[in-house]
Amino acid sequence: MTLKQYNWKNGPDLIQQHSVAKHRILQAYLAAYFRTLVSSPNQDVLRLTLVDGFAGGGLYVHNDTRETVKGSPFIFLEATREAEFVINKDRRKPVQLQVDYFFTEADHHAHLHLGKVLREAGYGDRIGNGIYLEHARFQDKADAIIAFIKKKSPKNGRSIFALDQYGYKEVPTQLLRKIFDALPSAEVILTFGVDSFMNFAGDGDQVKDLLDGLGIPDIFGDRSVEEIKSSDRDWRLFLQSTLYRRLVENCGARHFTPFFIRNRGGHGDYWLIHMSQHHRARDVMTEVHWANNNYFIHYGGAGLDMFQMVGYDPVHDAKYLQQSALGFEFDDVAKKATLAALMEHIPRRVYATGTGMSFSQLFEGTCNSSPASASLYRESLSRLVQESAIEVIGINGTRRRSAAQVKDTDQLLRPRQQSLFLGAAAN
Repeated sequence: MTLKQYNWKNGPDLIQQHSVAKHRILQAYLAAYFRTLVSSPNQDVLRLTLVDGFAGGGLYVHNDTRETVKGSPFIFLEATREAEFVINKDRRKPVQLQVDYFFTEADHHAHLHLGKVLREAGYGDRIGNGIYLEHARFQDKADAIIAFIKKKSPKNGRSIFALDQYGYKEVPTQLLRKIFDALPSAEVILTFGVDSFMNFAGDGDQVKDLLDGLGIPDIFGDRSVEEIKSSDRDWRLFLQSTLYRRLVENCGARHFTPFFIRNRGGHGDYWLIHMSQHHRARDVMTEVHWANNNYFIHYGGAGLDMFQMVGYDPVHDAKYLQQSALGFEFDDVAKKATLAALMEHIPRRVYATGTGMSFSQLFEGTCNSSPASASLYRESLSRLVQESAIEVIGINGTRRRSAAQVKDTDQLLRPRQQSLFLGAAAN
């Protein structure tokens, strides 16, 4: 991605395919998010706040096709409208979606253009009444937005923050931690311009001040950046891995899923990181990865002990360019590799405890470092049960035989009679 900020002085600005893919993922996640939240037939109200901290001008023109592309504010608004229709079409008791929107944009021309296109789309009467347009930096409005959400949803602060920053400096970990500390059910979808950071990273006070400002000081220990660059052949991978780990650790979220996006030019890589406090939210995003495998690349291992890095490369977007997939995507090949790795790694985890663990403990404790969804965990357990490598016992003593039967509270145990598989797994 060439580092070029958008400009709406003369109407919609240009957008590249990798950013369109990012919007698709946001749209897919919101659709799944609403379905997950409204699962009880007795539920009649859902209170939610959607925050777009770097909202842009609302509309774009595709850099290649010249088609009009809707930006994230419209994705938020249309996702809510579609969810309300889908959720209520077969319900006797309709669910009322009480959704407020904050669209914050620091650029003057983008802010004006967003207001213009929202009014032209019929949202004018809602601006200031459920749709709040802020001509300001998100950092300067964050406290007021958090206070609004706490007042609206005092129990859980249910909200999604889309923080599509330009570069990497606008959303420090201190701000992310403030969101998660104040709002237990908040989720954040953050972009981070890791390639820009790598190109900038050097020694001296400048990079130290930058890391201090991001809330991730001293991430490389006693080694200087120049030393790492000169001695490590894969220095970019090392720096990215170290940076990513400290970024997610310091933000205060318990669960996270990174999505790695690459521009066709080979420069401008950035992360799309989903962060939340609950493993179920993390699982919803992981399912989006598997359901949209044209847009995702997985650069880590297939099992439980890996540094997860996944990505999108528009060169391999089959829908956009009709080209073939990469070697390890979230496709059938990746699924086969993931199931095989889980069948090797899960018994080791279970046997190491001596007393076993619940399915929930296994998934919560390992999902951040695995590309697998909960459904793939269950499928691997089903195969392990069939091979007498694991016993899955319900709280009432029922032995599980299939993936569909495995519940969060079920205990995973070492079988009393070991098979040949067990001997291999234990070695």
